Amino acid sequence: MKIPNRFTFEKAERLTHKTLIGKLFSEGNGYISYPFRIVWKAENLHTDYPAQVAITVSKRNFKHAVKRNLLKRRVREIYRQNKNTLYQELEKRDVQLAFMIVYLPKTILKSSEMDAKLVKAL
Repeated sequence: MKIPNRFTFEKAERLTHKTLIGKLFSEGNGYISYPFRIVWKAENLHTDYPAQVAITVSKRNFKHAVKRNLLKRRVREIYRQNKNTLYQELEKRDVQLAFMIVYLPKTILKSSEMDAKLVKAL
């Protein structure tokens, strides 16, 4: 299916299946592109989208939920704006991908800095 070139982040694009998330960490591949760790696995997803993503921030590094939520919101927004290039590449290769973005630093980086680094990581 041709994915429209819209900057949305719908429910079907979110990785929520607990067993698939478990598989990511047990069988998946990963790499670090500081300040993010990307853990991914090529998987047959039951959705029309070529990728599903989950975003996580460590409770150990950010004790207050407000700060964790702020970081997840920023990462989600950056992903939403830049996912189309990733989708085009995945559709060219005819593969579906489940992946997780893990925020690593113990400080809150600027949105512009996070944007450049996440685009590079993807």
